[in-house]
Amino acid sequence: MRLNDQQIRSLYGQDVQDRSGAKIGSVGQVWADTAGFPAWVSVKTGVMGHHESMAPLGNARMQDGRLMVAYDKATVKGAPTVETDADTPLNAEQTAQLYAHYKLQPQQAPQQAPQRARQGREDLVRSEERLRVGTESQPAGTAVLRKYVVTEDVHTTVPVEHDEVYVEREPVTSADARADIGEAQQEMQLRAERPVVAKDQVPVERVHLAKNEVVEDQPVDERVRHEEVEARIPEPSRRRR
Repeated sequence: MRLNDQQIRSLYGQDVQDRSGAKIGSVGQVWADTAGFPAWVSVKTGVMGHHESMAPLGNARMQDGRLMVAYDKATVKGAPTVETDADTPLNAEQTAQLYAHYKLQPQQAPQQAPQRARQGREDLVRSEERLRVGTESQPAGTAVLRKYVVTEDVHTTVPVEHDEVYVEREPVTSADARADIGEAQQEMQLRAERPVVAKDQVPVERVHLAKNEVVEDQPVDERVRHEEVEARIPEPSRRRR
């Protein structure tokens, strides 16, 4: 894929998709071949760590503002990696590993037209800082589930029975009743219920800790620097539009 300087700059942070359109990650850096032409990109795949997978630019294409590579997601994720923020050129061993992983021949590397000679003058390179925001996992406390005993007062009622005694009187009308003057007594067994309390231990519910992963947007405020270029050209030498 032939890229100009503006397109190369626009690659940083762009989404990277595999040949089926599935998102792999985003562009971390752009890497040049031995001739100084853009040939590889490193892809931040979202896996925790400090390495980025490499993917070739030669058979990639831009589609709807995304970089689509000609390989599946697993191939890119399994590719040789570089350290995040690495700023040294790829060495011969790294390049050979990449060609072998993607089954490319060195001559299949993207070919670019050679640049014209600068005629003895040196360009100014304008640089800028780019904000790269990621995440890292860290402890956020410990959730503890415990049980303890609480004593509480319970008030309730229970119906109880008891015998009540009363005296019944009725006149004697039959002739077979015998009159017998003297002392006598009659006894009757009485019954009364009283509340009796017993306690049973029964299981009522199962309790355990569970967690959900919640994704939320958290604002990040940071300052970045960039360089501006201005030209001071004498009026007689200024190009007329």
